[in-house]
Amino acid sequence: MSSATPPSDAPADERQGLQTGASPRPRDDVAFDDVTDSNFVYEFGGPVGAASMIVGFPLLMAYQFLCVYDNGGRFLLPSGLGNVLPWAGRMAARYWEIAAPTWAGARIYLGFTFFMVGLAYVCPGPVMHGYKLPSLGGQRLAYHCNALWSWWAVQAAALALHFSGLFRLTQVIDNLGPIMSVAMLWSFFLAGAVYAVTAARGEKHRASGNVVYDFFMGVCLNPRIGTLDLKLFTELRIPWPVLYFISLSCALKQYEQLGYVTPESAFMVLAHWLYANACNKGEECVITSWDIFYELESWYLLFWNLAGVPFSYCYTSIYLLKNGPMRFGLGWNILCYTLLLAGYFFWDTGNAQRNRFRMFWNNTLIKRNAFPQLPMSFIENAKFLQTRHGNKLLIDGWYAYARKPHYTADLVMALSWGLISGFGSFFPYFYLTFFLIVLVHRVGRDDARCARKYGADWDEYMRVVPWKFIPYVF
Repeated sequence: MSSATPPSDAPADERQGLQTGASPRPRDDVAFDDVTDSNFVYEFGGPVGAASMIVGFPLLMAYQFLCVYDNGGRFLLPSGLGNVLPWAGRMAARYWEIAAPTWAGARIYLGFTFFMVGLAYVCPGPVMHGYKLPSLGGQRLAYHCNALWSWWAVQAAALALHFSGLFRLTQVIDNLGPIMSVAMLWSFFLAGAVYAVTAARGEKHRASGNVVYDFFMGVCLNPRIGTLDLKLFTELRIPWPVLYFISLSCALKQYEQLGYVTPESAFMVLAHWLYANACNKGEECVITSWDIFYELESWYLLFWNLAGVPFSYCYTSIYLLKNGPMRFGLGWNILCYTLLLAGYFFWDTGNAQRNRFRMFWNNTLIKRNAFPQLPMSFIENAKFLQTRHGNKLLIDGWYAYARKPHYTADLVMALSWGLISGFGSFFPYFYLTFFLIVLVHRVGRDDARCARKYGADWDEYMRVVPWKFIPYVF
């Protein structure tokens, strides 16, 4: 991997760029971004859509939890339209019975959260700088990238607690409902706190003026507590490690019940470990991503990162535990493991290619030996399309074939998470279904924003790389 300083004054052909348009000089990217990023557009159906999701997502998670955890992965449905209200009452009573917030749930979830916060302040790691932020007059924020050390430290601590008997990790699955309820309440509290503090300081960013919508979409771009960047922290250090520990807890519970761990449960532990490990080992790459430099810290980001991801992407692990050994045969398991590992390779290297390309031209590229470092994670002398805006659009590596190949690989992994459980329930495929909807919507948002930002250069980029997900298909 090269870590040389990018020669910004070199001719375009020496930089492997494709110069478009007649303008020989890029525009002032900070001033231009200040205009485009301050441009307000209602999304997600505006205030009505926002209110619907604020109410609907917690109810959906509660319903799915009852179906998977309490009903073997089968849908719970009323017997008829006239029975909807009594059925809803019984569902609410049952959820409160097995998933109401408890002190045990709070100790587990908040104990883990604050332990991770402590690690974020004390663990070693490089200090990296993000993009120039128009809202801060072009300032680059510093990020203490020690998620990798935190990730390995929390794994070591969890295993020590488990094998010493001080805290058996099977308590996670035994208390999953209360833990999930605490997580949802905690996300509401944090979202409210970020909104209130930002409003009190008069620092709202990209706000609509509608309280419900602004609470949903957020009004704060860079919430920080000292050196802790709240948005980066909640995106990486809570959702994926918690998801991994839920799957590990399911596997350990299965070992207690059966005396062994099935290949399917081991698959989910591997799948969620790979995902959590990749997110934390590549933290320095994430600071140049859309979520960090553009998205506001909002209810929808906090709710989904703190509660939605870990407690709704774990349905396969719970289903495998609740429904006993799956006996699909060696061939089926080999297929699923192959899909997982192939998807992981293209996802990890794809994310690395695009983010390290950005870091190279942002003068922030560093070489790390975090495990595993895969081949083809960095493209030497990468081809790109130079925009008048000043940014460079990667058209090399996997990005020569599609604009979002990392999304395609992500969806392949999501498919494998469902296939490993067979076809006895929809819920192991919820992640795939939901994620597909989210990614298609996100690509639409990204295309609209980039069209405003780059103009004719974006049209040229789409001509050079016409396919979104799969070359010659879509």
